[in-house]
Amino acid sequence: MNASSFGGMFGGLAGISGALARWFPMPKALFPPAAGVDVSDSSIKWIVLGGSGKGKRVHSFGNESIAEGIVENGIVRDIPALAKALGEMKTKLGGIECAHAALPEEAAYVFSMHVPEGSSRAQILSMIEFELEGRVPIQPSAAVYDFDVIMKHDGSEEIGVVVFPRDIAESYVSAFSAAGMRLLSLEVEANSIARAVSSGAPDEPITLLVDFGRLRTGFAVLKRGIPIFTSTVGVGGEMIDKVIAEKRALSPEEIVAFKNEQGLLAEGGKESPGMDAVAGAASALADEVARHYHYWDTRRNERGERVTPVERVFLVGGSGNLKGLSDYVAARVQAKALRPDVWQNVCSFDEYIPPIERRASLQYATAIGLALRGL
Repeated sequence: MNASSFGGMFGGLAGISGALARWFPMPKALFPPAAGVDVSDSSIKWIVLGGSGKGKRVHSFGNESIAEGIVENGIVRDIPALAKALGEMKTKLGGIECAHAALPEEAAYVFSMHVPEGSSRAQILSMIEFELEGRVPIQPSAAVYDFDVIMKHDGSEEIGVVVFPRDIAESYVSAFSAAGMRLLSLEVEANSIARAVSSGAPDEPITLLVDFGRLRTGFAVLKRGIPIFTSTVGVGGEMIDKVIAEKRALSPEEIVAFKNEQGLLAEGGKESPGMDAVAGAASALADEVARHYHYWDTRRNERGERVTPVERVFLVGGSGNLKGLSDYVAARVQAKALRPDVWQNVCSFDEYIPPIERRASLQYATAIGLALRGL
């Protein structure tokens, strides 16, 4: 799968600042060892992979909390504080000083468009720039953008386009640089997760990706493993944790166990303490999943043909482990709702079992996809 990378933007667009221009793409064979680093509002998750093919192995990984206010809604509010946290992470990477990192979907604009088949990269970038005014509220001079080819059809190419505010991208570059880390690429989270969970096969069904995190939930529509749409809503698992802690007086570890082992199927049903919060959050999330799913599933072109028939839902993120959630969502959209195998492009379980428990691995989907970028 050809990954859309803001590393590609940094070297490919005229007028990009010197700081960003250093982060240009290079052949994978020339990539130095690097960590996949996922920065969120509340934590930094990282993983280092080595090897090739299905023989990749996890060399190291970690999940470090960061103080509230350093990153808010994906925007870096305190570059020195984030740099300090990244510097502390760096000491645990076993000597690795390079990274592939993700940009928050909250600030990204993702869409698909068609260009004439055989167009050069420069021509396609020019066509994207022409389209920006009518599609995103960012001036071309204030944006970085790139594309992936999804498929060719009837003399044209469908491409997935990602546009991102330059100043927010530069804040991440500055934080990694101040931490003494060489940032090899930046890309939107949905691209990273897709690299981990997508096979990239031409016949792969269109997928609605749902990243159910602690503070928010990200949505992405994947076509042949490439995002053609993303959005974010303020529904997260933290609200569940707070009420369960209050109603059941459980420790953080016990809360995780309760959600994973009982969740929506808790003993006592609706009368079980804390179930109102669990059911409320699940209902709010299911409402958003259904809204996104049905919009994309029923879209039609000028000939009345369905253009993005969604066939399945993938649930990732730490809160995606909520017991009974996949069945609850599947019933709402009348389609398969699955927790995907985030290791499918890393290894075969017949030969190697990663040192991250399966439920916990859903939290590492973005970091795994980023680590795969250089292999």
